Amino acid sequence: MKERIRQILLDIDSEIDEIDFYGYDIISISLSMAHRLRVILNDLREELQNYVFSTKEDEILFFKAQKPEILGRLLYFHKIYRIETQCPNGSNEAVKSYLNKELDNLTYFFNRNLDFYQYYRSHSTVYDEYYFVRGKADLRLCTDSAQLDKDPNFSTGYDYKVAKIIANEMLRIYLNKRLVKLETDNLVEDNLQKGTKYPFRFTGKKVFLIELGYSLVSSGDINNGNVEIKEIMNFLGTVFQVELGDYYAAYIAMKERKKDRTAYLTRLQDCLIKRMDEDDSK
Repeated sequence: MKERIRQILLDIDSEIDEIDFYGYDIISISLSMAHRLRVILNDLREELQNYVFSTKEDEILFFKAQKPEILGRLLYFHKIYRIETQCPNGSNEAVKSYLNKELDNLTYFFNRNLDFYQYYRSHSTVYDEYYFVRGKADLRLCTDSAQLDKDPNFSTGYDYKVAKIIANEMLRIYLNKRLVKLETDNLVEDNLQKGTKYPFRFTGKKVFLIELGYSLVSSGDINNGNVEIKEIMNFLGTVFQVELGDYYAAYIAMKERKKDRTAYLTRLQDCLIKRMDEDDSK
């Protein structure tokens, strides 16, 4: 069971890594992923009807970590589908207001479930037998009536709450990036409408700019890490008036370099040190 679920999550996350979450087809993609994850969960539900965990610890692991990771991704894609299908078609300000309200809803959820959230995030185990073993739920600990209406063979009630935490944490990142992209698109569109041309051109090799872009994203220093490779590449390409093309293929080529995989960063460092040394010698 452990290895099977581990492989399921690896396959799912591999697919997720390939998704353009801010492309025009995110609605159809999110619906497709939700359907796929629902099938996976239904298969696990059928399997657990007659499955016996070898130890109590294995059962806790399943309901505290394994099932919620899959269910959390299902809830995540379902929520993206709902948000995007209900997103207003009005002005950018209307869209921003709508997305910020969704973020406020997430804040409300975390505040409302603060005690359990802290328990889960602190990796505490003292109540695990009550939270994550079937048939052990203590109604005095149960603050969510929805937990009482679950398949007793496939849920402890609190596995759903963990899944909600996972989904909402992913969703918070999605919404913040969505807002950042909206602001970036607005800036570029405004400049294009005004006929603005950025005064700088990158005259080095494209691969140098791609290496720089990947470095900036990897550092986490842009928007507190809430930026994707595609966004930074579009931004750099616009500012420096360069069509970066297949930047992912260039990144793969960087990884396969036999000598200095970050040749441009090394060159930048050498150039800066040389300048400093020359300034010191004046």
